[in-house]
Amino acid sequence: MRYKEPKHRTILEATTEELVQLLEKSKDDNWKPIYHIHPEFGLLNDPNGLAYFNGYYHLFHQWYPFGTTHGMKHWAHLKSKNLVEWTREEVALIPTEDYEAHGAYSGTAIEINNQLYLYYTGNIKLDKFNRSANQCLAIMDDKGNIQKHPSNALIEGVPQGYTGHVRDPKVFKKNGQYYMILGAQRLDETGTFIMYQSPDGVDWSFLGELTLKNFNQNLGYMWECPDFAEIDGKDLLIFSPQGVEVQGEKYKNLFNVTYVIGKLDLDQLIFEVESFDEFERGFDFYATQTFKGKENQTLLLAWAGLGEFEYPTDIFGWAHCLTFPREIRIKDNKVIQIPAKELELLRLNKVSEAGQCQGFSLLENDTNTYELNMILTPNDANIFGINLSVSKEERLVLEFNQKNQTVTLDRSELKHQFVEEFGTYRQAELKIGEKIEIKVLMDNSIVEIFINNGELAFTSRLFPLENSTNIEIFSDGLMSYKYEKYLLKHGI
Repeated sequence: MRYKEPKHRTILEATTEELVQLLEKSKDDNWKPIYHIHPEFGLLNDPNGLAYFNGYYHLFHQWYPFGTTHGMKHWAHLKSKNLVEWTREEVALIPTEDYEAHGAYSGTAIEINNQLYLYYTGNIKLDKFNRSANQCLAIMDDKGNIQKHPSNALIEGVPQGYTGHVRDPKVFKKNGQYYMILGAQRLDETGTFIMYQSPDGVDWSFLGELTLKNFNQNLGYMWECPDFAEIDGKDLLIFSPQGVEVQGEKYKNLFNVTYVIGKLDLDQLIFEVESFDEFERGFDFYATQTFKGKENQTLLLAWAGLGEFEYPTDIFGWAHCLTFPREIRIKDNKVIQIPAKELELLRLNKVSEAGQCQGFSLLENDTNTYELNMILTPNDANIFGINLSVSKEERLVLEFNQKNQTVTLDRSELKHQFVEEFGTYRQAELKIGEKIEIKVLMDNSIVEIFINNGELAFTSRLFPLENSTNIEIFSDGLMSYKYEKYLLKHGI
């Protein structure tokens, strides 16, 4: 008999009245973003199956309809012609089959034979504490119809030597063959990757573990959400290791994202690591996924949320959102990340100004849905920066310290505090030269900050008071500034 908890319900089991009530509870919340993807109701987490296919961008994400806990995961579906204006489609994957009895977990997409192959993990709960996993396939045809493959599960269970924590297939094609990377946990509760190979994307053979050379093989107890991309002649592997210890100011979230740059040798199952780092330095950033865009650029989205924490929007029956799409490049063996250029399609009126500041300068602003591009020239200032979502009651602080060569994002002065047990600030080293370039994407309850054309990025959720919309520049010396600010329109 199938193990079942109350949270193991699909949307097919809901009454029309129940769905109407869920929507009514959440629809008018002012914290809902207007251009970041979020759920109408329920809980969103990992982005899945990202692809540009048949003239549209397709985006799927993990979704539990019935509350803000991690229950029975479905694949929600959205599509867009231009990457920024999205329409919600019918739910793509509902876990109704025995091979996915406890959720259609995360996965990726690849075009094969003019169809979009959607690979995902069928989650199997044996009881409250034990689990297994199946690797499954659904196919979208050129008319947008999605059918689960009749041969599911393509990979049943987990290989010997691993726990039931095997998930999140990333499939790519190389030298005429298809390869699958899976996040896995060994029986000794250390994280790793395992790999499979297929001639057609359906029949898979186990290859073994992928070894990361010149890298700590015992980093954390589980490696989730593996992602692989080839950029500028380099191989990029991104993943989400769980159980990583704090390293100074790095890896301070409950779960974090790491990248390694180097060369993947599929014959030897070795990734020769040349450089590695934490992918992002903000509070709310996890479960990244890349894909190739319309112009073959490498794009990325992530889940702007973490774990089983309570967020202020829980009372309205919805939780979490995705980041805005980012373009990923590699420069000097480091990841550079900037908002996708399609952001410009959302711009409305523009305001620009230049001036000097010593002390505080208030920029009056009446909305928290904007793009801000600012250049600060600190001159002899040591402590300087900008405050966001400012009112008499609160502010979010972005502070630069020229002496220490650091940048800090501090949300301790915000009224609505959450996840405080992991700290209220995030800090990174930054070479502060003659000027600092800052791009801010503010969208009601999420902010994304990019420093010096994507050298550093910080993502944070925030839940400001209704009147907390102003922007403030501060400096302990005479500092020059100039900025452009665009009001942004709805994208979803």
